[in-house]
Amino acid sequence: MKEVKLDKKLDIGFKKTCSCPDTHINCLTAKEWVKNQVAIWQLSYEKRDVRDKDIHPAVFPIALPKRCIELFTHQGELVLDPFVGIGTTLVAAKDMYRNAVGFDLNEKYIDYASERINEQQLDFNDSTKQIAICDNALNIPEYLNEETVSLCVTSPPYANMLNHERLNKSIRSDLRQNKYYKKNQQYSNNPEDLGTMNIEEYLKKLSEIYKGILPLMRPKAHCIINVNDLWEDNHRYPLHAYIIESLEQIGYELRNIIIWDKRNIVNKVGIFGWPSNFITLSTTFEYILDFWRRP
Repeated sequence: MKEVKLDKKLDIGFKKTCSCPDTHINCLTAKEWVKNQVAIWQLSYEKRDVRDKDIHPAVFPIALPKRCIELFTHQGELVLDPFVGIGTTLVAAKDMYRNAVGFDLNEKYIDYASERINEQQLDFNDSTKQIAICDNALNIPEYLNEETVSLCVTSPPYANMLNHERLNKSIRSDLRQNKYYKKNQQYSNNPEDLGTMNIEEYLKKLSEIYKGILPLMRPKAHCIINVNDLWEDNHRYPLHAYIIESLEQIGYELRNIIIWDKRNIVNKVGIFGWPSNFITLSTTFEYILDFWRRP
């Protein structure tokens, strides 16, 4: 990696501090590497995970960014989450001695993310930083130098997927609670929030954001996007395919598609479409799209 001259950018480390050979992309053993080659992942929530939808409507488990971090970075390197929400990626990075920075438009989420980081147990041997910043992801290049990011990992807002009243059909009828029935659980009403946009606007804005991020990434640095397809007005939108096309047009290269098998954490779901309109349950899996910056 070429030497990067720091100026008035964010003061955060990005160089590996472990003793792994420079030719290795991670610290994994051969046995651990083989386990991760299976393209279907099952992930579990732990006690530290936040699952309260009053705090955030859509949070992935700590295990997801943690697995990506251990696959594509070394200790001391820099992880970026452009849509950090309540800081799950930052928690995972701190656990694994990686520097990390996350961005979000919602000040409430950033405050919560900072609290989560501060609550983690202090390790006096850990010199890494995890920083949550309230700003538009379009402005990320103002904070970071080129070729310093070793991994970009996130689950972006899913266009206007949440921008409607919930009909409470995702849980079997005898188990339903009406706490969120007819409620809109949108992230925010900020017009810059991707979650308020239609598909066309969403893809255009997402491309702008990732075009700005690309120069910040080291050659061969990976970029992970966790996403689900959209179902709206009895029509399926293959959002994962749209994102692949959009990112490849701006210079990213798709390397892997991983399926997050969620059957271990999604159960007792309601019946959709029976008996005349067969609809697969998109809540039972998601896509983990793995791109990289071409060498």
